[in-house]
Amino acid sequence: MIYLQLFLSFLQVGLFSVGGGYAAIPLIQSQVVTTHSWLTTAEFIDLTTIAEMTPGPIAINAATFVGIRVAGLPGAIIATLGSITPALFLVSLLAKLYLRYQKLDTMQRILGSLRPAVVALIAGAGLTILLTVLFGGASPAWASLSLSGAALFLGAFFVLRKFKWNPIAVMSLCGLLGLVIGLIQDFL
Repeated sequence: MIYLQLFLSFLQVGLFSVGGGYAAIPLIQSQVVTTHSWLTTAEFIDLTTIAEMTPGPIAINAATFVGIRVAGLPGAIIATLGSITPALFLVSLLAKLYLRYQKLDTMQRILGSLRPAVVALIAGAGLTILLTVLFGGASPAWASLSLSGAALFLGAFFVLRKFKWNPIAVMSLCGLLGLVIGLIQDFL
């Protein structure tokens, strides 16, 4: 039964994550945190971080991670297959249709109308993660604000936007700084 749940959950993610990996994040969160409670919100944020840092699409990395966590190696295989099955069929079909009808105004209007929805999905997922970083999953209140989380976020955002640093270098540096901050806090 768990294998079927994994397959169907990630089949839904694969079917409805229009816009790529970042658009899949709220769908994955809905399946693994809200619907099935396979992960907590904090574990989901860790999953998102790991899935983003490792090579490959976020949804497939997340499916593999959740599958291993829930049902071992067979679960990882089943969840990953669920995640990629829709893409195998839909991309083949869409490629054929796009190549045939790419010059039509209707096709351009359809693609243009999908962009705002994708931006909204990404912004919603980003806001959820940001609030968890800043307030630790608690209700937003100044008393529970994580100063180290806020400083790391602002620093990373600044160097990514202003100096165009490599995202992997920024993530590694933030991880190292987070470790140092945590060790200092434990020592004090």
